[in-house]
Amino acid sequence: MFRFILIGILIISSTEATERIKQLFNVQSIQIKEINASTTQTNYGFVKVKESNIIDIVPRFGGYVEKLYADNIYKYIKKGDILALVYSPQILKAKEDYLNSLGYKFGNANKSMINSTKRKLKLLGISTQEINRIKNKRVVSSFTTIYATQSGYIFKKSINQGSSFSKKDTLFQIVDLSSVWVEAKIYQNEIANIKNITKFTIKAKGIDKVFEAKKEMIYPYINTKEATATLRLKLKNPNNILKIGMYITLTSSTPIVKKIVIPRNAVIRKNGKWYTFLATDFKGEYEPLEIKIKPLNSKLYEVISGLTTQDRVVTNALFMMDSDAQISQTY
Repeated sequence: MFRFILIGILIISSTEATERIKQLFNVQSIQIKEINASTTQTNYGFVKVKESNIIDIVPRFGGYVEKLYADNIYKYIKKGDILALVYSPQILKAKEDYLNSLGYKFGNANKSMINSTKRKLKLLGISTQEINRIKNKRVVSSFTTIYATQSGYIFKKSINQGSSFSKKDTLFQIVDLSSVWVEAKIYQNEIANIKNITKFTIKAKGIDKVFEAKKEMIYPYINTKEATATLRLKLKNPNNILKIGMYITLTSSTPIVKKIVIPRNAVIRKNGKWYTFLATDFKGEYEPLEIKIKPLNSKLYEVISGLTTQDRVVTNALFMMDSDAQISQTY
């Protein structure tokens, strides 16, 4: 603790003396207070495809494209839409075997043959509706229909009208964008805070809607060039408003709780530690006090330890007080 006095031997210029006196008699202080607040942080990232929403259309047989319906990449299709009409000698033979088994008239052996040939069609990826058509109409089509197994956009297409294909070829890749991922970069010192954050909002430039997101995970690696980790969130994307690759702003916040706070202009950093100047019961006396704080927002720090709501602290002339504290050896 030290007291500002005007008596003493101090060799300074008249201008410096005048300025110091002005500061002495113009010291301002405030009462430490407690407020309802939450910690917020802003990060940036991009919209990504949710991997579980990717479907590959891969035939279990080879053949030829008779009629291509999904003829354009990025075309939007619905679940159950026809993607292509194809001819496959292998499938035609399997369908004829099934049809023949339906006409076989020898009791239990007949049932076994029907089940066997029907199972073969299913294992080859033939739709239930096509199998039922054979059973009900007792006729076999030379062509086989490939259907979309989910709604979405065609992100990949490897066939054209008249193309041939082999089994295991990926003919189409369909991506559902009704829900997406957002991958945001976070700094290493922000990783611990993410565990306490419960609300995440997403904003994309040019879109008025604000999206709410749910935290999924932090990827288990650090980008060594940027010293950042990647936070992945998932969110619903009504009407496919968000597009893959969009740049987004992520705002996250912790639940609202009571926090003891101090203005940023009431602290000074010295030798790696934070100090404030405590107003004592004696007028004109101020005590340098080490405190522990962390950023809350652009104007306030949250007090971790060292102060209570009973304390008053100085909000100006901190560098002058720091100089006098060093002279008085009160640190």
